[in-house]
Amino acid sequence: MSEVSQSRNQPKHIAIIMDGNGRWAKKRFLPRFAGHQQGFKALRKVVSHCSQIGVQALTVFAFSTENWKRPQDEVNKLMGLFLTALQKEVKKLDENNVQLRIVGDCSAFSQQIQEHIKIAEDMTANNTGLVLNVAANYGGRADIVNAVQKWQADNPEKNISELDEEAISEHLFLADLPAPDLLIRTGGEQRISNFLIWQMAYTELYFTDVLWPQFSEVELDRAIGSYGMRERRFGQTSEQVEQC
Repeated sequence: MSEVSQSRNQPKHIAIIMDGNGRWAKKRFLPRFAGHQQGFKALRKVVSHCSQIGVQALTVFAFSTENWKRPQDEVNKLMGLFLTALQKEVKKLDENNVQLRIVGDCSAFSQQIQEHIKIAEDMTANNTGLVLNVAANYGGRADIVNAVQKWQADNPEKNISELDEEAISEHLFLADLPAPDLLIRTGGEQRISNFLIWQMAYTELYFTDVLWPQFSEVELDRAIGSYGMRERRFGQTSEQVEQC
């Protein structure tokens, strides 16, 4: 077992922006889709490692609301990869006690993909190990707007002035999970790109130049090690944190 798993400073919830698939492929004179295929293999390794070291939740940004603007051929191939993953990987996730959730507006996907999302989520719903959230057709701003609309629908008799932060949080995606402790972004970019922008108010950020298809268990341990050396104050002083 990794030494990381024995640290009390290990993050309970890790979020990852899996960036760099296209650049990985370009460097090797391969089509962009080859990078996405290799990136999927990297995700398999990370999911397995998170399960082994006792991470409670892993949320990965697979496809944003903005990604529909990409070339149609690339979008079509990504949808095909998504469907294949739902069809072929869920049994393995279930065998490893992983609970799969698809986070985002699934209505934009084909009927076939939507059906397999339901099958996958139903199959793994009672698993008690790692919760794997795949953010697909997800946007952080849309998440907040939808939360406000859900709150209003649930409370038609209330005035908007009664809406508070707790109420919004309760209507967001991932409302039943702790906020991400650590965000990892690969590929060298240093921004959060509309990913979990409400939930990550106090998340520790870790940026690496490693392209996602090359991201390994060792790189994950390195990110967790960096997280473990940080002091999380949440608005308090260092002295207050030490007293706690």
